[in-house]
Amino acid sequence: MDAERISVAETCLHAAHDGSLSFPEIIGKLLAADFEGYTIDYRRNSQTFYLTDGDSVTMDMEPSAGHVAAAFDAAEIERLVRWAQANPADYSYVAFCEKAKGAGCAGYLVSFLGRRVVYFGRTAETHVEHFPK
Repeated sequence: MDAERISVAETCLHAAHDGSLSFPEIIGKLLAADFEGYTIDYRRNSQTFYLTDGDSVTMDMEPSAGHVAAAFDAAEIERLVRWAQANPADYSYVAFCEKAKGAGCAGYLVSFLGRRVVYFGRTAETHVEHFPK
C-alpha cells in the first residue's frame, strides 16, 4: 500500500479516537482514497483497512478500558449505535468502544460496498446496522 493511503488510514484512525472527524467524514475520506471498508478488532486493539484491489494495512489502536464481555447483547449494541448517530454532548468514540466491549462486542466490520456494519461477539453472534439513507 502506498504511503499516501496509509496516511489517510492513519488520519482516520486517530480522528475517530480524538473526535476531530465524524463517522460520515471518515467514510468520505476513506472512499476518496479507494478503501472499501475496515475491521475493528477490540481483542487485538487493531484496525485493518481494505482497498478495493485487495491490499490492506493493519494499525494498532489505543486500547480502550475494560474487556470484551462473554455474552453478546445485540440490543445494547443497537442502542449504542443510536447514541453514536445522535451524537449528544456526552458521546465519544472512546466511550462507545468501552461500552460496546462491555456489551460483548469483540469487533466490527464496516463495508462501504454493502453499506453496513456487522458487529460481532466472541461467539460469532452478530448485529447488522445498515447505513442511513
